[in-house]
Amino acid sequence: MSISDFGKMQGTVAAYIAIARLDHSTKHIFIVPGMILAYLLRGVHTTSFVSSITLGLIAAICIASANYVINEWFDREFDKFHPTKSERTAVKTQLSGTIIFLEWTGLVATGLACAFAASKLTLVVACIFALQGIVYNVPPIRTKDKAYLDVVSEAVNNPLRLMIGWAMIDPTTLPPSSIILTYWAGGAFLMAAKRLSEFREITASHGRELLERYRASFAGYSEISLSVSCFVYALVTSFFLAIFLIKYRVEYLLTVPVLIALFGHYLALSMGPASTAQRPEKLFKERVLIALVGLLAATFLFATYVNIPALDLFAGQRYISLE
Repeated sequence: MSISDFGKMQGTVAAYIAIARLDHSTKHIFIVPGMILAYLLRGVHTTSFVSSITLGLIAAICIASANYVINEWFDREFDKFHPTKSERTAVKTQLSGTIIFLEWTGLVATGLACAFAASKLTLVVACIFALQGIVYNVPPIRTKDKAYLDVVSEAVNNPLRLMIGWAMIDPTTLPPSSIILTYWAGGAFLMAAKRLSEFREITASHGRELLERYRASFAGYSEISLSVSCFVYALVTSFFLAIFLIKYRVEYLLTVPVLIALFGHYLALSMGPASTAQRPEKLFKERVLIALVGLLAATFLFATYVNIPALDLFAGQRYISLE
């Protein structure tokens, strides 16, 4: 027991449940596009549609919660320097390392068991998902403390969720590499925007020194470098997305203007005071953001069922004749 543990409340069952952050399950919305794309591009290739979805979702929730458990445990001595994360359960409460390990083991075992029952592909993806939590949080690797690598390694959760959704519908194939890379780069944009928001807010209110005590990776960042990285990740996302759209259904190009507006709004959101970009699980409260997501869904549905031959000009070589 460290000196900092004295005076803390003893951990209760509720405390150990709290660090699993089940309220963050809203992030699994990123599974849904994987399901939709698999259905549209491949059709249903599973014998039990309902059980595949149920088992895949339970697997994703359990593995994500296991990652959150070790996240809070290994971050507890750093989160105490954060203005709001200092109120987290692992910071305010004296928890047992043994119970933490057993909780993590139980969640991972349950998640992998459900993944195994769902399909071989779901199991492989779930194993990578669990491994990512270790690589990201646990010393000596702990990629979250290394600038840029922290964003790239955390963002891998996005394509993993995409693949879990895809496997619910078609466990016999993987999604196209272009959409996997789109998801990865898009996740990196979201994570970089989150760090930009934290950098601006904490530096302004508490200074750079405290920011770096909270997270070592911020020593390698500046407001300019984080802003530029957001721009780069957005460009990479657009590049791979364009490849996917042109190859698989050119009508989906109609969604691009809405996606650009969505990225622009999210970046602006991250630069505001007390931004919800720092708390992605609260993003559903952002009305403009949700409206843009709704517009994106409507545009996607329209582009799915309406053929627009004029857009074929983007799929082949065309030259503008001057004669």
